[in-house]
Amino acid sequence: MKNEREKWARIRIIMIGTVFGLLFLTVVIRAFYLQILQHENLVKKAEKQYQHKVDLTPARGSILDRNGTTLAESIQMDSCYAEPRHIKDVDGTAGVLAPILGIPKNELVATLSVNKGFVWIQHSLAPEISTRAKNMKLTGIGFVAESKRFYPNMEIAAHVIGFTGRDPNGLEGIELKYDSTILGNTGYIITERDALGRNIDTVNTAVKNSSPGKNITLTLDKTIQFIAEKELARAVTENDAKGGMALVMEADTGKVLAMANYPTFNPNAYSHYSLSQLRNRVVADSFEPGSTFKIFTIAAAIDSGRIKATDMYNCENGTYQVADRIIHDDHPHSRLSVSDIMKYSSNIGSAKIGFKTGEETLSTYLRNFGFGSRTGIDLPGESSGNLKRNWYGVDLATISFGQGVSLSTIQLASALSAIANGGNLMKPYLVEQILDDNGTVVQKFEPQVVRRVVSPETARKITKMLETVTGDGGTGTNAALDGYRVAGKTGTAQKVDPVTHTYSPTSRIGSFVGFVPADNPRLTIAVIIDEPKVVKYGGVVAAPAFREIAKNSLAYLKIQPNVQNFAAAKPDETKISLATATESTSYENAGEIPADMGVMPDFKGMSMRRVLQVMEKRGINIKLLGSGRAAEQSPPPGHKIRGVGEVWIKFAPSA
Repeated sequence: MKNEREKWARIRIIMIGTVFGLLFLTVVIRAFYLQILQHENLVKKAEKQYQHKVDLTPARGSILDRNGTTLAESIQMDSCYAEPRHIKDVDGTAGVLAPILGIPKNELVATLSVNKGFVWIQHSLAPEISTRAKNMKLTGIGFVAESKRFYPNMEIAAHVIGFTGRDPNGLEGIELKYDSTILGNTGYIITERDALGRNIDTVNTAVKNSSPGKNITLTLDKTIQFIAEKELARAVTENDAKGGMALVMEADTGKVLAMANYPTFNPNAYSHYSLSQLRNRVVADSFEPGSTFKIFTIAAAIDSGRIKATDMYNCENGTYQVADRIIHDDHPHSRLSVSDIMKYSSNIGSAKIGFKTGEETLSTYLRNFGFGSRTGIDLPGESSGNLKRNWYGVDLATISFGQGVSLSTIQLASALSAIANGGNLMKPYLVEQILDDNGTVVQKFEPQVVRRVVSPETARKITKMLETVTGDGGTGTNAALDGYRVAGKTGTAQKVDPVTHTYSPTSRIGSFVGFVPADNPRLTIAVIIDEPKVVKYGGVVAAPAFREIAKNSLAYLKIQPNVQNFAAAKPDETKISLATATESTSYENAGEIPADMGVMPDFKGMSMRRVLQVMEKRGINIKLLGSGRAAEQSPPPGHKIRGVGEVWIKFAPSA
């Protein structure tokens, strides 16, 4: 009996021990799971229970021109927020704060009355407003520094740079194309909460795992960009045109030095403009090129061996029937050489050259020049234009002189550059390099040959023909430039009416494209004037703007003119061209100032654009340093500007 009781006692002890052992093991396993495996998740949950995180606007890297001049930057500005649960006198607080921030009192009362621990009141306060609001020392009202995108040059290169939203994600231009590169990591502020979820206090701004965005250096030159924009605006205004486009690029590299649209816009206030004004038409819009297209028709014909440069063609005294279509020349001619067909811009001669070349050969060459496909330039929204795959009826004739085909300004300039540089189609590009916040280059972009289009010999022959266009009797004499050989081509094209889908009897596009100096091409320049009202011809509306852009850009780049030709230039015109060529900003090497140029004006407080206007009006050349508004100048106002002394203006951001 005793043994039986001992036996059951041992069994009970074992059973109880087993149960406790299992319970202990369960607790150990659970503890291991919670403390080891789930540690990070539980910590995050705990933080969420007693902390509230509010994301701040991330800082973006800067966008610079090729000389290091800032085109876009992020600046620190105070933003105002409230912790409504800490505000006891909502009406009184709103009454004090509303006039300072320029917010209706009733709206601010509604914002401060919500049952929340944190609300934004206003982002990006002006410094003086922020100071006034801070001095009020209102309970429950706080301030934190946020990044705001700022474009110090306003309209200059606006369509290239683009703009950002409040996020601040890029919405257009380089800002959009390189958004992930330029955008930095987000910072945030943290507010602590009690067990009931009420905010206790605001911790200082915490920026964890943050890094500034990378900086972008463009191929763009701010001075040449200013020159192009100024002359384009003048051409559009003087010809009462709807708008215009201008492009300047290096012929042998594909680097874009200037890309202008008019009308333009201020990216600091982009919401005030229509979508059509924000669009970069140089890359996004396609149009019929008209006679500028004859360059590539003749190049294809010569390079393929279908014709010779010395061949003669009967131009039918200005009227030529092809199937059911009558082709006209503006001025009747009988027999013309290939060079004269280019010089006088004969549609009939070009059509006959197209027939001689053949559809298949001409189509192949035109596609090799890049027509009908995107260039791949590093901007969003590029148009591919339109070059038909199948040609019918009179298509071969009309395409030969630029009708029935569409292209963009960037395609046209890139194709012409292939003639200028000896036959290579270069990929156009705008971004030169990407740098980290220490200024170290992390990526560099080099010129890229897409393909060889024509032989150097063909390119040389076409260049000679294009020089005759700007010579005596050519259609582009208004593009001729004293001291330099100019190769180029005029174009006048009918626009298609969007309603009737037929050619408009009144709407035209006038254009001039060319390169200088023709004997050693440096710059390819395209000027397109949309719907000029005064005169329709490209040689009248676009060629003068080409000349001024070329003249001032060459002077700025210190590309010397041909001495023999330069001697024939009028002294006054030469002086003006050299002065206006250096009227833009960023004058690290402005050179010598002509003696006794006059009296130094008082520039203090002026914007950079206003300073440039005064410089142009007075005919003076001054070194400009920094950005913002004029803060210092030498010599002082009222003093004579003499010899080669230091003549400069320093700009600084407004306080």
